[in-house]
Formats: sequence, C-alpha cells, structure tokens
Amino acid sequence: MAESGSSGEESKKLQLYSYWRSSCAFRVRIALNLKGVEYEYKAVNLLKGEQTNSEYLKLNPLGYVPTLVDGDAVIADSFAIIMYLEEKYPQRALLPQDLQRRAINYQAANIVAANIQPLQNLAVLKYIQEKVGPNEATPWVQNHIRKGFEALEKLLKDYAGKYATGDEVYMADLFLAPQIHAAIKRFEVDMNQFPTLLRVFEAYQELPAFQDAMPEKQPDATA
Repeated sequence: MAESGSSGEESKKLQLYSYWRSSCAFRVRIALNLKGVEYEYKAVNLLKGEQTNSEYLKLNPLGYVPTLVDGDAVIADSFAIIMYLEEKYPQRALLPQDLQRRAINYQAANIVAANIQPLQNLAVLKYIQEKVGPNEATPWVQNHIRKGFEALEKLLKDYAGKYATGDEVYMADLFLAPQIHAAIKRFEVDMNQFPTLLRVFEAYQELPAFQDAMPEKQPDATA
C-alpha cells in the first residue's frame, strides 16, 4: 500500500475506505496488492460509528466498508470492487480461463460473501447479544462458519491444488483467506476438521500480497 505523497500524486491514486478488521476490506486489499495497484488507505472506524457519518453515507449509502473511489467512480461492495479491478487492471488475472473453474471461484466466493460473512458482521453480533444474550454471539457465528466451511470442503476437494482451485491464486482465495483468518483469530473455530481449507490457508502465509493485507498490518489496527 502506498504512503501519502504529493497532492498531485494522491489525487491520481485509488482511495480505499477500509477498516482493519473487516474481512470484506481484507479481500479488496489482497486484490489491490496482487494487481500491484497503489492506493490511499482511508480508515473508517466501525466501532466509533464513522460509517454512519453523513459524508461517508454519500459514498456508501449502506454504511459498510469497503468503498473504492477511483476518480469519479465510486464502488461499494467487495465483490463489485474486485470485479472492477479485474476488468480495469487485467494484469495478474484473478479468474481462470477455464469456465468450470471460473464458476467454482464464483461459487466459493459467494458462499463466503453471502452465507458466512454477513452472519458475523458487527451489526448482527450486536443484535444477537442484545436480543438473545451476551454469550450467544460466538456460538451463532461458529455454527454458520462451520456450515459454510463444510460446503466449501466438499466444493473444493476436486479442484484444490496448492490454492483453492489449483496452483494459482484466484478469486476464491481472496474470499477464503480473510474468512479463515477470522474463524481462527476471532471466533476460535477448530480448522482441523477442514483440512483442505487449512492447507490452502497455510499456503497464503507465504504470499506477500496476502501478508501485507493482514488486519494487524493496517495503519488503523489496534491491539
């Protein structure tokens, strides 16, 4: 990620509105790193409610992160951002040419984006804690993570190589890495029951594009 430079240089850079712990923003950071695209990191503190500020809501009416600003283009939602980056910056393709493997990438990404991550975001966890009980949020999340991971294990068993769908990093890996990281670090899910996912996650540890995108390495990270 690029550091601040002159105003002229900054005006040409993409701006990524991000929160260090957001797995959705994490995906996009990986994509930008893989593409070798410089960007300015714009921190949005979700715990302080900065996502509900009127200025931010002009960019992202849902009040979520990430949001990507590229000149006059404003793209919210990590899937849309990654597809935008894939089409604008064709170097280092994030989707395979093979149509079947491409479809598997879409499917794996959507299992994470639609069936796991939304059930563990801050708003949902707060609701569970308030309406069900303060100790119920983690079991809720663990249950939905396990359900999604069981599906991913079955989906990827015939496609995985070093990474999720072969020996090259593709879109599925961008969605898997942050989700597995959260499962291990935040929600204490036992990954030994998901050997394929654990194996590919260990392979991500060797890749600078993934490591530089890690939550703890972001400028707004806290202990």
